[in-house]
Amino acid sequence: MAAERQESVFPEGTPQTGMTAGETAAVTEEPRPETLEAELERLRQELEAARAQASEYLDGWQRTQAEFANYRKRQEAEFLERVRLNNAVLMARILPVLDDLERAIQTLPPGLQSLTWVEGVFLIKRKLELILEAEGLKPIETTGKFFDPLYHEAVTYEDAPGYQEGQIIGEVQRGYMLGDRVIRPALVRVARANRPPESSPQESA
Repeated sequence: MAAERQESVFPEGTPQTGMTAGETAAVTEEPRPETLEAELERLRQELEAARAQASEYLDGWQRTQAEFANYRKRQEAEFLERVRLNNAVLMARILPVLDDLERAIQTLPPGLQSLTWVEGVFLIKRKLELILEAEGLKPIETTGKFFDPLYHEAVTYEDAPGYQEGQIIGEVQRGYMLGDRVIRPALVRVARANRPPESSPQESA
């Protein structure tokens, strides 16, 4: 009798899966086209959002890299400028020593120039000049040049036959540059235009 009741519960041809007929139909039913299209559209939107976010992150990273590179360049430029400034200050302090050596050599009596200690002074001066030249120090040209306020400082303006107006007659103190920076202008005497002597009132009459 139990066997007969079980056969009446599960008619012939009904799959015995533990689910009702409605549930089985729902599982085997294919998704509708409009459902697939909606799912594809959702996935497209998520992909576009992910791409936009990735692009934003990339732009931010690139900006950060560029800002850091610019910062590093500024730091290097400021460091080099501080080094050049410190070198210029040091050179300016050394120049009076070089001036004293040059004056001592210029005023040296000719009869003493062959002495050993005098030759040593010449050697010391030359070594000092080579050290300063290696650091970028160079004298400002004055011979045959015209006065330039960027490089020269006029001590006197003189009437000088044979010279044009504004031409440098002589150098009073040598000037120097460190690279493209003037650390001490050259003190020079400058020629002025030759003016005819002024006539007296009697001569004019």
